[in-house]
Amino acid sequence: MRVLAFLDGTLADPDVPHIRVEDLGLMRGDGIFETVLVAGGTPRELRPHLDRLARSASMLDLPEPDDDAWQRATRLVIDNWAGDDEFALKLVYTRGLDAGPTAFAMGIPIEEKVIRARAEGVAAVTLERGIDPGLAERAPWLLLGAKSLSYAVNMAAGREAARRGAGDVIFMATDDSVLEGPTSNVIIARGRTLYTPPATIGILPGTTQAAVFRGAERLGWTTKIEPLAAADLRDNDGLFLASSVRKLTRVHTLDGDRLPDTSEVHAELAKAYEDVYA
Repeated sequence: MRVLAFLDGTLADPDVPHIRVEDLGLMRGDGIFETVLVAGGTPRELRPHLDRLARSASMLDLPEPDDDAWQRATRLVIDNWAGDDEFALKLVYTRGLDAGPTAFAMGIPIEEKVIRARAEGVAAVTLERGIDPGLAERAPWLLLGAKSLSYAVNMAAGREAARRGAGDVIFMATDDSVLEGPTSNVIIARGRTLYTPPATIGILPGTTQAAVFRGAERLGWTTKIEPLAAADLRDNDGLFLASSVRKLTRVHTLDGDRLPDTSEVHAELAKAYEDVYA
């Protein structure tokens, strides 16, 4: 099932047309979005997601999102959801047409392959992203770190991973430092410390990554946000990808090489993440 709500407080049939074909979100990818995990009727990290939506809107010079309206639309979708206990909630905000922006929230089921990846882990490949860590600061018009609808490169990277027999990607900068996944943040464990790259290098600040860090800190882990090099992807006690719907996913194979078993570390951190919402 799917549930669609607009910001004026109305539910709509997701199986009939609602968006004009000239909408700039469709024609030019000129818009932003967020994906929120809803579990047991509760949207996880909704406040950070809405804050990130506002940050992305500012980067694209879109009108400031109406926070109250987004919260009402989110609640409307959740209250009318009758599917599985967990689902993905998409918040979409485009430049629209002359009449103004297009904005809606839509609940969609979680794919079975995502559920499997949570439990089984994934194989990933490293791919060059073609940017250096200082580019975001030098060239803000490139919108690095904004969650824009322009995801063609990310989707192409996923197809390249599939051609190489993998299920996901870790993007690398031109200096061989670690960036992020197409739809995730990179986390590594070393000893009892977790590391993730800083958003200042032009990546999306992670809502799930932040929740994992909070959960781990409760168990006595140390957390650090600092640059990671290519060697760190192998020199660790666990390599993970964090995203809203996939939660914390273990990388078991990197560039065709099977990594040491880190299922115990993953289990501890995955539980720590879930305990944040208990």
